[in-house]
Amino acid sequence: MTHYTGSPPVEDLHRWKPEATQRLLGYTIGISDEDWHTPSPLPGWSRAHLATHLARNADHLRLIAEAVEAGRPQPVPPSRAERLAELERGADRGGLELQIDLDTAAGALQQSIERLTHWDSTVRLRGKDWPLAVVPLARLHEVCIHHIDLDCEFGPDSVDPAAAAWLLRWVLDLLADADLPTLRIEADSLVAELGKGGELRTVSGSDARLWAWLSGRLPADGVAGAGGLQPPLLA
Repeated sequence: MTHYTGSPPVEDLHRWKPEATQRLLGYTIGISDEDWHTPSPLPGWSRAHLATHLARNADHLRLIAEAVEAGRPQPVPPSRAERLAELERGADRGGLELQIDLDTAAGALQQSIERLTHWDSTVRLRGKDWPLAVVPLARLHEVCIHHIDLDCEFGPDSVDPAAAAWLLRWVLDLLADADLPTLRIEADSLVAELGKGGELRTVSGSDARLWAWLSGRLPADGVAGAGGLQPPLLA
């Protein structure tokens, strides 16, 4: 199986991730208490759920980064039940508390990433082993995909094209074992194969649009050749 992510460009990620984070925070600061608690496009999630998830994701990645830098074992990820309980507690908060949590967690993660030096280390995320450089890439994906979920004017075409090329590689690897029909992905920066069976289908588009479509955030008509196929939401 081809591994598309490889070792992401750390220096570029040091720019892309903070820029994406500040753009998201600049939008969320204007959300009213009422709008924080309206439904998002993610089934069962309000914008407050999204904010809580993003903050806890930053905490988890920060703990991983700190453990690797200190030579300690990675922290054990919370169970599904623990994550859901934390999510529901956090979603009950008001807008100011949500914004402070988002900002504080993102800032602490950025500081931890800036202190990293052991870039040849290996981390375990989503059940797989990766080079340490995927930590800022994984966070960039979370920030961008959930910015789309906030249902504002932000969409895949707003993503930096160079960053989108790496986001697409990240999602291709995340979906390597997914139950999808056989796909030939023709993007700006690569050609890839994905899926397990059925007649080969060629889907083409920009890196950003293919990343969003494969993540379940862009309708099938947003790319060429999908033929109505809609991949499931990638959490």
